[in-house]
Amino acid sequence: MMTTILPPQALPSLPVINHENTALYTNGAIQQESPEKASRSAHSESSGELLTMAQTNGNHAEFSTPAGSHSSVEPNGASARRANAMVGFAEGQANEAEDSDRPRNKLLRADTDMSLKRRSTSGSRGASKENWEMRHGWEDQYNSSEYLGLLSSAFYMYYTDKRHETGGRPKDEDHSRPPIEWRMKERLKTVSAALAICLNIGVDPPDVVRTNPSSKLECWLDPTASTAANSKIMEQIGKKLNEQYETLSIRVRYKLYLDPSEDETRKFCTSLRRNAKDERVLFHYNGHGVPLPTSSGEIWVFNRNYTQYIPVSLYELQLWLGAPSLYVYDCSHAGNIIANFDKFVQKHEAENAEAKAQDPNAQLQQYTDNIQLAACGKSESLPTNPDLPADLFTCCLTTPIEISLRFFVLQNQLPTDLTIKDVMKVPGKLQERRSPLGELNWIFTAVTDTIAWNTLPRDIFRRLFRQDLMVAALFRNFLLSQRIMRCYGCHPMSVPVMPDTHDHPMWESWDLAMEMVLAQLPQLRAADEGGMQYEYIHSNFFAEQLTAFEVYLNQGAPGQVAPAQLPIVLQVLLSQVHRLRALILLSRFLDLGPWAVNLALLIGIFPYVCKLLQSAAYELKPVMIFIWARILAVDSSGQSDLIKDNAYQYFLNILNPATALPVGNSSEHRAMSAFIIAVFCRNFHQARVVCLQSEDLMKTLIHHLKDPENPLLRQWSCLLISMLWTDYPEAKWKGIKESAHQRLCEIALDPVPEVRAAALHALSSFIGIPDITDMVRQHEESIASAVLPTTADGNAMVRRELLVFFSTFVVRYQNRFLVAAHEQLVEERDNLLNPEAAASLKGHQAGSSTPPDEESTNAPVSQDSVQRSVWKHILVMSVDAHAEIAQDASTIVEYVHEALLQSPLGAQTRPIIEEMSKLLNRTAAPSRQSSATPASRASQASALTAPRQLQRTESYLSMGMRRTASVAAALKNLAIGGATTPDSVNGTNRPAALNGGLQQQRSPRARVPAEWSRPPDEKDHATASVAYGSAKIPTTRGFQARDSAELKLPLKSGFFDWAIEYFREPQMRPNEGDEPGSDDYNARLWRRVRNEKTLAMTQPLKGVAGTSRWDVPNGFFNNGSQASKMCFHQFEDHLAIADDRDNICIWNWQQSNRLNRFSNANPPGTRINETRFINEDDQALLMTGSSDGIVRIFRNYESEKKIEVVTAFRALSDIVPSNKNAGLVLDWQQGQGKLLVAGDVKVIRVWNAATEICTNDIPARSGSCITSLTSDQVAGNVFVGGYGDGAIRVFDQRLRPQQAMIKCWRSHKQWITNVHMQRGGLRELVSGSRNGEIKLWDIRKDEPLKTIRATKDTLRTLAVHEHAPVFATGTERHNINLFNVNGAFLNTLQPYASFLHNTRSTPIAATAFHPHRMMLACAAKDSNHVNLFTCKV
Repeated sequence: MMTTILPPQALPSLPVINHENTALYTNGAIQQESPEKASRSAHSESSGELLTMAQTNGNHAEFSTPAGSHSSVEPNGASARRANAMVGFAEGQANEAEDSDRPRNKLLRADTDMSLKRRSTSGSRGASKENWEMRHGWEDQYNSSEYLGLLSSAFYMYYTDKRHETGGRPKDEDHSRPPIEWRMKERLKTVSAALAICLNIGVDPPDVVRTNPSSKLECWLDPTASTAANSKIMEQIGKKLNEQYETLSIRVRYKLYLDPSEDETRKFCTSLRRNAKDERVLFHYNGHGVPLPTSSGEIWVFNRNYTQYIPVSLYELQLWLGAPSLYVYDCSHAGNIIANFDKFVQKHEAENAEAKAQDPNAQLQQYTDNIQLAACGKSESLPTNPDLPADLFTCCLTTPIEISLRFFVLQNQLPTDLTIKDVMKVPGKLQERRSPLGELNWIFTAVTDTIAWNTLPRDIFRRLFRQDLMVAALFRNFLLSQRIMRCYGCHPMSVPVMPDTHDHPMWESWDLAMEMVLAQLPQLRAADEGGMQYEYIHSNFFAEQLTAFEVYLNQGAPGQVAPAQLPIVLQVLLSQVHRLRALILLSRFLDLGPWAVNLALLIGIFPYVCKLLQSAAYELKPVMIFIWARILAVDSSGQSDLIKDNAYQYFLNILNPATALPVGNSSEHRAMSAFIIAVFCRNFHQARVVCLQSEDLMKTLIHHLKDPENPLLRQWSCLLISMLWTDYPEAKWKGIKESAHQRLCEIALDPVPEVRAAALHALSSFIGIPDITDMVRQHEESIASAVLPTTADGNAMVRRELLVFFSTFVVRYQNRFLVAAHEQLVEERDNLLNPEAAASLKGHQAGSSTPPDEESTNAPVSQDSVQRSVWKHILVMSVDAHAEIAQDASTIVEYVHEALLQSPLGAQTRPIIEEMSKLLNRTAAPSRQSSATPASRASQASALTAPRQLQRTESYLSMGMRRTASVAAALKNLAIGGATTPDSVNGTNRPAALNGGLQQQRSPRARVPAEWSRPPDEKDHATASVAYGSAKIPTTRGFQARDSAELKLPLKSGFFDWAIEYFREPQMRPNEGDEPGSDDYNARLWRRVRNEKTLAMTQPLKGVAGTSRWDVPNGFFNNGSQASKMCFHQFEDHLAIADDRDNICIWNWQQSNRLNRFSNANPPGTRINETRFINEDDQALLMTGSSDGIVRIFRNYESEKKIEVVTAFRALSDIVPSNKNAGLVLDWQQGQGKLLVAGDVKVIRVWNAATEICTNDIPARSGSCITSLTSDQVAGNVFVGGYGDGAIRVFDQRLRPQQAMIKCWRSHKQWITNVHMQRGGLRELVSGSRNGEIKLWDIRKDEPLKTIRATKDTLRTLAVHEHAPVFATGTERHNINLFNVNGAFLNTLQPYASFLHNTRSTPIAATAFHPHRMMLACAAKDSNHVNLFTCKV
């Protein structure tokens, strides 16, 4: 569609003129439905005005949308209002009024002086009215303050949507795939654990000197406090250690080994590995009662009688345990073990390599995947502080809350009388998050997860904190050990190495959480002991962290830096209290783009959102839909997860229209649900099966196809049907039963291009039911017939999808297409051999009532078949104006022709092509000079390029016709089944303007000379201009030429991937151009200031321009080719100059510097008829119209390297391409987004830029061609056309097409050179005919207001200033005469020429005024120079 700088307001409609009476309608005037407010949403609906046109045409009445919005599916940005509607409900703000939308700093449109500027004079009101009365009865509207305020409203920008920016093709895959695979391919888990405790209570090892007092507690038990036997004490300690480990992971099988011997160690280690198989095992070693590890890393155990310490080498320990393993060393000098560990691993690996070399099938033990945690460094001893446990490292790893509280008390003086023992009695359970102890454990998990997330590389974080529950718990607690033990001279070590995190800011939040609990501990204990009841005050940790996360989001995630609070958001999802807020913030984060989704998946969000699909919470549905849509848009691997526990039913239920949603924009969320199910079914047959089991799904989707408000829902309903039908015949039969294919054929004419493309995508999937029965063929052929009009669609993306459908249909009925292609060649060959017979046969068939079977027994087999019609339309598209469309269609043509030559018909086809080639070669030279019919010229051009011996399909149609002047008409004849006839050669079927005297004989004005109704330049000789195609031909963004060796059908569609990208782009925040402070916003603001400055500078000059001379030279430069059409940019210093062929030059007229030169790519024999700048208030695009009926729009037109084709389409399909006559004339209405196109045709075609379809065909009401178009640029309802016979007709678009003409003036007697209505000033309507008469009109009057005889020579050009009361005429004798609108002659000037080309007698070729500046550009025939003149002020 388009974007806006500001939401535009409705403009008062202009009065409708009664064509039977010149009086204005005073009551019941037709009112225009103008946009009241344009949403930034890509999926805002069609405007009421577009609806009116669609209903008038009778095509799209069912897609009617509320007045005041435009219809498009534009995935490159969505409104904040829509997102707030989704999120705001959850915060208690549902059904929020539209006027409470997110406020934005708005950029007003530059005042382009399109209204009457009233003077402040002291004169009478009557005198003021007499001097400044506006034409056409528009005085009242333009003098009202309300109307003047509306004129300064927003400015639409067209052809800037995502479908135009991307060319309808998906971005590179790198933008959508996660940079890191978030799913763990090898999800290891710890299954067994050996807890080896070597204490030997009562006996100190020889190399350990204990202090007095010293630390005694082992697993929070004091071995010396009990009089029981040492074995009983050891059992209590072992049992306690087992319980502590069970708090980390209860599913692990733990085995205690108390004071083990060497043999016992070997046995339980080998048994541990044997039972665990390839899973991870845990080996916990407490060496407080044995000597320190040796310098080579040996650890110590006992002999059988406990009389000796026996060393166990790391080599043996690795041999017994293998890998993957997790080692915990709680002993002094534990760093020695880590320092020597890898040395022995390498030795084992070397042995494995030797064994593998000797026996490749040998079963080998793994040794490389090991994780190690050590209590201290190589020369460090464990702390002996009596206030700390002896196994401080084990306590940090297994009881982090208790040791944290004790450490906090030791490090901080509390105001209460709490002791170290008291802090161990915090009430609650670790698993109960609402209890004090459980809340502390919950906060601790969030804090340590956050520290690890912000300090570790992503791959290490994923391996340690997301792969194995036991590993994750131990490493979280290891971070705590780093903080606590360094205060006592120990530095825990790990493999992989963990960075030092003792000073991370999150530890302060942890201290605060503990302090809040300890502050309430006395009251809690008193309440437990029967005292006063006390209600625990929960920590605000999570609420504050969510607030910090919200601040991060409000800042727009600067630099795409990962938020520190993301792990905390994950933890908050476990709480019902904060869950909704966390989900809303998470959805805002995911909305930032794929990088944010990747981070969320990496942190572990997916299991949580899967679990929440089982929740029946009503308020969670909108946000869950949003989150799942964003996840699946980036990574579709969640398909298998949706099928588990029937999770997909969550979204199927929401698709049901009967399901209520707690948001105002329920259709938007149903569209997301349709997207989720579509991704779920894509390339996943099981998903299609389970979805089709829902009896109402197909009915529901058909119901959503009728949704008038949300095109996104219609689009994804089509795509979901497409995914269901892909390779699933049962679903297709279900669709036939519900008539889904018929409804999709209707949707193929939807006002929204994305919906039309989605419907064609679905219809392509429908083709291919295995058994081609009569019923199946009937359905498929009816679909093909229904989509044929789409070949004239103005959107390239839609035409590309149509070609995908055609290619599928061709493969399906390939034999029939081979017959159609063969008979097409035979028909063209016969036309070349005997055109008279072909013409008589055509005439007989047109006028005969004889049944076809009686007329001829040799009628083509494919005549009147769907395949023949489709084949002709494919031929039409093979010469499409859009390079990608032409290339894809040519692929189909070449595929069919190659198959034809290799088929049994190939022996008959090859002589036909050779015969055609000989005929064309024999008449090639005369045909280039003759006025042969378009069909014959196309056949000549195509057959001349065909090789005599076609080894492969180098289609003579696809190779030659693309560059000929007769392409459009030739293929038009092919499409309607016409043939070359003598009548067409003589001009019977040509437009009236081409038929000269024949047309004049039939006209009531047949007595006037024939040349009066011919263009002034008809007899001009051809200039020695630049050759066609000599300049660079711009292409669309991302266009790649096809490899000639690739001929694969059906064509592959990229539309689904492109449509998915909508859900990867931010929808909850404004576009960058609307964000104050952004580069785009600042650039747009600068352009607005520049525009206002230009207007302020030129406004005073418009009053004196009508009385001053226009003869001050201001520029002179050599264009390099003959200037034919010129156009100034309103605000940039750009002048676009088109020559009489296909070249366009962009000049900086201020510096006389050529910025760019490129080719318009119109074929030889045609020329560029029109050039226009669109979106001039911001970043302008260049629109061109050529005499072959093609309209092209260019982006970055001023840059030689960056120029691109935005779009190209055939605006007129019936035009006869020529470099004479009227060709194509157009008028662009920026305010309405309409393109009026006419010329050598009998209709005026109205194209809507928002929908990119032709909304109206208004009869021209004349047999003469239309030579110029002009319209009211403000309201856009009234337009005026000048004709070749001198007539001028006024039309009102608000009326039915047959009644749209409201006035016809025949005061002119000759060819209308130009007719123009001023954009500003008094809105003068000026016309000029070739005999030199200039007339001023008021659409309320039957006669001209004024007639001015500008010249006695032939009038070649007429240019009218948009705001100043001045017009200029170019004559046959090299003169340019300037007049004001009162008829006063101002001056005459002659364009300069170079010394060697001083052609003072040549006609004027082109004149153009600057829209605001007092400047005139002009060029003469046979001169490549352009002259600029300004007004003398």
